[in-house]
Amino acid sequence: METQGTISIRAFTSRAQIPVQGATAAVTRPTGQGRHQLVALRVTDENGLTQPVALPAPALSQSDHPGGERPFSVCDIWVEHTGYRMLHVEGVQIFPGVETRQDAELLPLPEHPTAGDMTTVVDVTPQPL
Repeated sequence: METQGTISIRAFTSRAQIPVQGATAAVTRPTGQGRHQLVALRVTDENGLTQPVALPAPALSQSDHPGGERPFSVCDIWVEHTGYRMLHVEGVQIFPGVETRQDAELLPLPEHPTAGDMTTVVDVTPQPL
């Protein structure tokens, strides 16, 4: 039996001091073989926040004993805005009945960007539960 958790994204720059309005955030779920399924697209508001996205998550009752299912599902987040490096956050954990807030620090592009300057990748390691 699955339940749901939610995720919202907060896009900012300058060490969390300046919200980035109008950033596009894509929430995807890994489907295997390096592919992703698009779950939702959101645009950040004047506070740099998106509306929440509901995602399936395993029931807590299925993870209350050793060897049981992990108590969360995972998604990936892609955030972009003109003039900033794209941010890709892999393995964001979604827990049932919990709203996850994923911070997305967007770094300004250099004046003459190269291909290597275009994307920042952050890998969230699973919690040892």
